[in-house]
Amino acid sequence: MKLLHALFLAALPVLPAQARLNVVATTPDLAAIAREIGGDRVEIVTLARPTEDPHFVEAKPSFIVKMNRADALLEGGAELEIGWLGPLLSGARNPKLAEGSPGRISCSRGIALLEAPSSLDRSQGDLHAHGNPHYSSDPLNGRTIARNVTDAFSRLEPASAAHFQANLKRFEERLQARLAEWEQSLKPWQGRHIVTYHNYWLYFASRFGLKMDVFLEPKPGLPPSASHLTQVVGRMKTEGLKVILVQPYVNRKTAETVAGLAGGVVVDAAAFPGGSQATESYLDWIGSVVQALVKALADTSR
Repeated sequence: MKLLHALFLAALPVLPAQARLNVVATTPDLAAIAREIGGDRVEIVTLARPTEDPHFVEAKPSFIVKMNRADALLEGGAELEIGWLGPLLSGARNPKLAEGSPGRISCSRGIALLEAPSSLDRSQGDLHAHGNPHYSSDPLNGRTIARNVTDAFSRLEPASAAHFQANLKRFEERLQARLAEWEQSLKPWQGRHIVTYHNYWLYFASRFGLKMDVFLEPKPGLPPSASHLTQVVGRMKTEGLKVILVQPYVNRKTAETVAGLAGGVVVDAAAFPGGSQATESYLDWIGSVVQALVKALADTSR
């Protein structure tokens, strides 16, 4: 009987394993959301490190190999990767990632970009023609990114479309629940001014009713000057601004100096999921920024 059973099993057709989409994401926020949607049906490689300035990613030769083998590319767009993605695409020579191909996924589709300049004047610093590209810090934009990813993955892998849609539904339910919690936590601080190094948190501030319009950079992409920092310190003292929010890749010593002179505090915030402990997922990343700000605002209001 054992022999017959073994022969029977050997005669059964061997089903191929579920193929996984090979996806390259330019930044960790896009990758984190894509993992929520794709689950075990995707293999995701991220180019920018969680602690790296997304404007200045080193275009490594190994990235070209990864992109050459990819089925899809997730990009933030809005000129976020303008300084380094083009050469990688040229080197990869992958028609699946060509502009207009199903595998070229622009995650900014459907998002209303803020602060689009009426004209490009480089004397005003490193401006982006289509608007501020750091839109993923607004959780509702994160939802839009997830929907864009779901649509794209479903077109690329129709057999897994139901799987992607189910994952999207679960992600949106969790996001909505967390958003309500975050809004409640930050409600007492609506209208409060927070100093930042770079205009990175515009969308986060807009979503939660905060004001982040005082920057240590005199203009986008330009290093702080002594005269500008003196002005920032003066404004912080005059208006009672106490919190400076910084990302891992900016000059923290500059922020500490300003905070010391103005009687404020420096708050570290991961610029992307994975940039600090317990921030691997997109929702945990946003939650960590909310938690850090709530604590700093409460501590400096005593």
